[in-house]
Amino acid sequence: MTTFLAKASEHAVELPFPAFFFGVIAMAVFLLLGWVTWSYRDVANRHDHKSNNSKAHH
Repeated sequence: MTTFLAKASEHAVELPFPAFFFGVIAMAVFLLLGWVTWSYRDVANRHDHKSNNSKAHH
């Protein structure tokens, strides 16, 4: 078992940058996606004149 663990540690892949930056990148992506979602918050109310005309026909 120790031979297997020793060989496994020899083939360890080193990260391209510190692990902290993976969290920073993930947080930035989530903030960007949250901002995109937030930017569509009132789209239906911007076109209220279109919905008023269609309600009268139905």
